[in-house]
Amino acid sequence: MAEEKNNQPTEDYGIGGVIWELVKMVFWVIVIIVPLRVFLIQPFFVQGASMEPNFEDKEYLIINELGYKTTDVGFGSTDLFTVKSFKEFQRGDVVVFRYPKNPSVYYIKRIIGLPGEKIEIKEGKVKIYNSENPEGFFLNESQYLSSNVETSGGQNVQLSDTEYFVLGDNRSYSSDSRSWGPVPEEDVVGKVLIRAWPFKKAQIF
Repeated sequence: MAEEKNNQPTEDYGIGGVIWELVKMVFWVIVIIVPLRVFLIQPFFVQGASMEPNFEDKEYLIINELGYKTTDVGFGSTDLFTVKSFKEFQRGDVVVFRYPKNPSVYYIKRIIGLPGEKIEIKEGKVKIYNSENPEGFFLNESQYLSSNVETSGGQNVQLSDTEYFVLGDNRSYSSDSRSWGPVPEEDVVGKVLIRAWPFKKAQIF
């Protein structure tokens, strides 16, 4: 009886093959993963109750950075080129930014006032003045806040052309622009794109 031969090819990489596979893996990490991480997205964990009920403590978010920030790209201490911002944030966007009083700390809040606008908070309401509405208009936040939520604190703030006014959705328990002022444009990292955890609340914004 003839011996049955196995014609399936076998793989025997050896040391050289293993090294080559590692080189290819590192190459694809550099080509795909690194640019994705540097230019497009960044993970963020919510800490605290300032954005409840829309965003709660320990939720895991993915932040979209594409087009929203200026990034210096290089190796070591040498910057090869700079990627400039292209998009503008809109009123109502939920963003992550560096805390103006401590840039090593990141906050999450909602954009209420846009560059160049005047923000007035009085009798629990937010009023916006800009070139399109010189007489001002009361901010309608019914899309993301309950109708009985009031914004405490008397404010009358004129924003520069590079500043945003931000508030937490949990107005009674939020440290925000009412306490420490506007957020410079350069400190805004990006816009919340995805709630990835908890899985049952996963959502694309």
